[in-house]
Formats: sequence, C-alpha cells, structure tokens
Amino acid sequence: MSFVAFMPTLNALLNATSGVLITFGYRAIRRKDRARHKTFMVSACITSLLFFASYLTYHAMVGTHIFPGHGLARSLYLTILATHTVLAAALVPLVIVTLRRALKGQFDRHRRLAHWTFPIWLYVSVTGVVVYVMLYHLYPA
Repeated sequence: MSFVAFMPTLNALLNATSGVLITFGYRAIRRKDRARHKTFMVSACITSLLFFASYLTYHAMVGTHIFPGHGLARSLYLTILATHTVLAAALVPLVIVTLRRALKGQFDRHRRLAHWTFPIWLYVSVTGVVVYVMLYHLYPA
C-alpha cells in the first residue's frame, strides 16, 4: 500500500487520537489537574493540525472520494458528513480563541467558551472517524 493510499487511515487515526486527547483533557480539568489538562489539550491541537495538513495534502493529490452507497446509507452518510463539515469549520476559530484565552490566563473566559468547544470538537473527531469508515470500509473498492 502506498503512503497516499494510507492517508485516509492516517487521517482517521489522527481524528480518533484528537478525540481521545480532548476526552483525557476534560477528565484532567474535572480533577483540577491543570498541568495535565494543558498537556492533553495542546497535544490535541497539534494532532488536529497534523490531521488538517494531512487531509489537505491527500485531497490536493487525490481529489474527492465519492460515497458509492445508495438509499438510506447514502442519506445517513450525507447527513453525518454535512454536520461534521459545518461543525469542523466552526470549530477552527473556537479552538483558536479557547486556546488563546487559556494561554493568556483568562480562565473564566476560557472555561465559558470551552463549555461549547469541547462537545463540538468531540463530535467532529468522532464523526470524522465515522465518515472514514462509511466512505472507505462500508463499500470497499
């Protein structure tokens, strides 16, 4: 398997890793462990940046992969993809501002925005993996 053919799997792994890291970060802050929370969340940001770079590289090289399913499967796929895409686009500024507020020590403002950022980021991470499975494994070539 070529590296380009492996890139969708890499992207799904990076998405899943980001989801795990933000979940661990959430658990850490609930336990008042700010240092561990910061480590997990910065790691999640780096993982997400690596995903984004890999995603753009793959699609620049290969183009779009069309979902081959029909009927209910296609409708479900397109619904998940649409919500994933819209929320992923909204997530970028949310993560940037949430992270910036934390790094500036504006923890009250950080916490208020993180209340929205966390569930959206988790949803985007999980649905990214679901889109990958549906696109590349539900109807294998």
